[in-house]
Amino acid sequence: MQTTANTITSSSISQLEKSNPRLLDQISIQIQTLHYSHRTEKTYRNWIKQFVIFHNKRHPKEMGDVEVNQFLSYLAVERNVSASTQNQALSAILFLYKNVLHKELGDFGNVIRAKKSNNIPVVFTKDEVTKVMAELSGNHKLMAMLLYGSGLRLMECLRLRIKDVDFENKYLIIRNGKGEKDRVTILPNNMVNELKNQMNGVNKLHKSDLNLGFGKVSLPYALEKKYPNADKEFAWQYVFPSTKRAKDPISREIKRHHLHESALQRAVKKAIADAKIHKHASCHTFRHSFATHLLENGTDIRTIQELLGHKNLETTMIYTHVLNKGPMGIKSPGDLL
Repeated sequence: MQTTANTITSSSISQLEKSNPRLLDQISIQIQTLHYSHRTEKTYRNWIKQFVIFHNKRHPKEMGDVEVNQFLSYLAVERNVSASTQNQALSAILFLYKNVLHKELGDFGNVIRAKKSNNIPVVFTKDEVTKVMAELSGNHKLMAMLLYGSGLRLMECLRLRIKDVDFENKYLIIRNGKGEKDRVTILPNNMVNELKNQMNGVNKLHKSDLNLGFGKVSLPYALEKKYPNADKEFAWQYVFPSTKRAKDPISREIKRHHLHESALQRAVKKAIADAKIHKHASCHTFRHSFATHLLENGTDIRTIQELLGHKNLETTMIYTHVLNKGPMGIKSPGDLL
């Protein structure tokens, strides 16, 4: 008999970690070997723990597609998760069976699928962007301007490194974005001086860290072994570093990470409220607004696709539905009254 929804708690997950550390360690080793991000590692481990707890802590090698179907259906019916969340859980479980247990799963045709949302993105008007920016200050304002002016995702902004800012050619290189892809996007002219000042401040902070015997930053993949001293170079430092040094979760060394996303999220949420904008908006709304306003200005849709880093043009096309005049410039009959 399977456990019920309310038994998958943080306490039960913690107990599982203690009772079966070997499986969880194997998952982490494989994720790190394949160069997945630390965030993905945490997410996958959590879903796999929930899957095991749902089936009364049976070992995954004793289960198969039937049990996976049951868990995924439970997520859709009992937990009422979104389609993307259900797919995320499935990706984690497939990773476990393929890369850790080396076991092929069968058919997933009987899964009750979560309903896919067909939401049109929330977009600021240009006037609303100005109002929100007026309520922000310091690093929070600079980061929000990058989200809007360069079309960055929140984590892409936070993970931006000194070496990936090209002032002469006015562009940013986004490394390992969604789908592990690199891309180039524009850097607004009116942000150059503020960004240079920010980087000068980072340079002073980095020199201070070095003088105190610190100064290291986390490097992607195996670059720390390939370039032993790169983690202390200024070029690899984050443009928006954390105010405090902290222990790296993988190497356990004291390093300076980037700012935590919650700081900007709180600041933007407050700025939207203070600007009296009554939309269900967030940091990601700046990226939606970037794409929509480029379309309004006549920018080619495929150019916008490249700037945003979308794999499929269909993903970018959704912004045509939020233009002021509609995707084909249709005029409402109500305007004729």
